[in-house]
Amino acid sequence: MKVKNVDIFSPYLVIIGIVLYVSLALVAYQYHLRGLDFVSGETLFAAFFGSLFFVIGALTPKIIGKYNLMPKLNTGNISKDKLKDKLQNSKLNVILNEKVLLAVVLIAIFLELLNTYLLGGIPLLSGYLKAKATNDLWRVSYILFLPAINILIAKYHNRWYYLLFVIGLALFAATGYRTTTMAILISVFITVYYTRGLQFKHFLIFAVVAAVIGIAVGYIAVKSIEWQQWTLNPIQLVFYRAGFTFMVFDKIVHMAGSTHGAMLYNTFSTTGHPRYIVGDVVLGYHKMITPTIFGPAMLDFGYIALAIQMFMIGLFLRLLHSAHKLADGVFTAIYAVILAHTLIWIETGPTDFLVWLFYAFAAIALVVFARNMWGIPKKGSKSGS
Repeated sequence: MKVKNVDIFSPYLVIIGIVLYVSLALVAYQYHLRGLDFVSGETLFAAFFGSLFFVIGALTPKIIGKYNLMPKLNTGNISKDKLKDKLQNSKLNVILNEKVLLAVVLIAIFLELLNTYLLGGIPLLSGYLKAKATNDLWRVSYILFLPAINILIAKYHNRWYYLLFVIGLALFAATGYRTTTMAILISVFITVYYTRGLQFKHFLIFAVVAAVIGIAVGYIAVKSIEWQQWTLNPIQLVFYRAGFTFMVFDKIVHMAGSTHGAMLYNTFSTTGHPRYIVGDVVLGYHKMITPTIFGPAMLDFGYIALAIQMFMIGLFLRLLHSAHKLADGVFTAIYAVILAHTLIWIETGPTDFLVWLFYAFAAIALVVFARNMWGIPKKGSKSGS
């Protein structure tokens, strides 16, 4: 199979990301960076266990389609042109026209500019400002910007929109948070990769650029925290972060089910933050700690919850991927946003309410897609010929 025929950004990229992340952690343990030591065999099994159920979830629609239980899940049975025409004429498409999307992106950029101005400096260069940067202005700006810029670029081929992307990327990078920076960068590249027919060499160039930006933002932000002292170089810091976070998961595995749903509750409430729970319960000090994609479910309810979570994420990504392959445009952008954040979850864990809002938006899009898809006859049927 030629590389150009491989769907690089299929849901299985998450598994590759997990393997890469664990490999980075193992290197940190091998060199005992800042005292890190190897995790237990059970922790490696738990990561394998969660990954296995992700794959099962991703394979489920294909298995169902193979046995003709739900034939329309097989994308080859649907007329793409008819589906695109139907979606193009749907009521939802009215709010996704070019002027509306452009206005949303501009509003988001203005709000983040205003946020930076009110903070009185660049959070990337100050730990104190960084702690204040993720306020309501930032939240609204990010919720608006990420899906809007992806949909705008996916649907409309205007080079000026890439400038808006760069401006937005710079503003969110200036907050000092790698999550939002990488989510914007990765999602927009996925959108462009699919909608502009980029090649594998472009992916390789992007991987290098993304790595440089991610490492730079993370390192500058860490070095700018006034109350911490770091002696690791930028590359060592990447390995250490992976090793430390996977070490946290190791501790979680050995105290599985201890929070009895507190992680889940705090993810969807305003009373606290689940990453503080990780710090309090697992490490014994009040600090936000990332638990890996496996950590929250394991800490709350153990292996059963981990299996359900990973199965549902795999299934959801596969359904979005199928919608993207059939309908392109908006669904490609939505898939890019969800895949980008799921990849980031490998380290941070599914504990961000904002990301779950994007998942909810994607679920609504899937409902719209399904309602339109079921009204189209299969290829070869009398009504479709």
